[in-house]
Formats: sequence, structure tokens, C-alpha cells
Amino acid sequence: MLPWEKPDGELRTHRLLFRWRDGGHLKARAYSETVWKPSLVAAKVIPEPVADSRGRRRYVTTRKEGTHQLRHFYASVMLADGVSVKDLSVFLGHQDAAFTLKVYSHLMPDSYDRARHAMDARLFRPRAVG
Repeated sequence: MLPWEKPDGELRTHRLLFRWRDGGHLKARAYSETVWKPSLVAAKVIPEPVADSRGRRRYVTTRKEGTHQLRHFYASVMLADGVSVKDLSVFLGHQDAAFTLKVYSHLMPDSYDRARHAMDARLFRPRAVG
């Protein structure tokens, strides 16, 4: 069980998506440094890490290569497949669906075509004559 949302919060059981080998909680920064960024290097998305003044290996990245992009990818897939903004806001942990709509509305580029097709299907569907 882990405290959720704040260090002294209520203990809750959650299935973790990413865990250490011992089953413990994997923090975002640790995941980023040990899994995410090495994967980006292997895919040639970012360069090999360079040593800083203390000799520690540091990756050169921007926000565009961060793990937060996984969240945007998830949201875009959900919206493209017709998940409602209200449901998506719950999945993302947003308190307000209006916030979700504000942040992710640009991920719905085909909304006009989907709306037109929906109306066409209702108004102009073939009917049996006879």
C-alpha cells in the first residue's frame, strides 16, 4: 500500500504500471533516467549522454522528449478512438473536464468530419421502400 497524492495521504492499493524488480514504486525521474532516456538514445532520438563537471552522465533533452509525452500520446489515442472528454478527464486525474478539453482539444483534428459523418448517417441512411 502506498500513500496517494501526498506523503501522509490515505494508504491505498494500486496496481503500478512501472515497478522496480522488487515490486516497489518506481519514481518518474528514476524511470526517465534508467529506461526512457536510454531508449531514446538507442532509437537515435537524443544524443548519447555527456559527462558534467562532476563526471556524472547527463542526457541532453527538451520537453519534447520527456516522459510526459506518453501522457499526451495516451490522451490522443483515447480521443481518436471516441472516448469522451469527460471520461478522459477522470482517467487523467483532472478535476474538471473543461481543463482536459482546453489542454487536449488540439488532438481532435478530425472532429468536424466525424460530426458531419454522424449527421449524414442519421439523416441520409438508406431506408427500405415498399
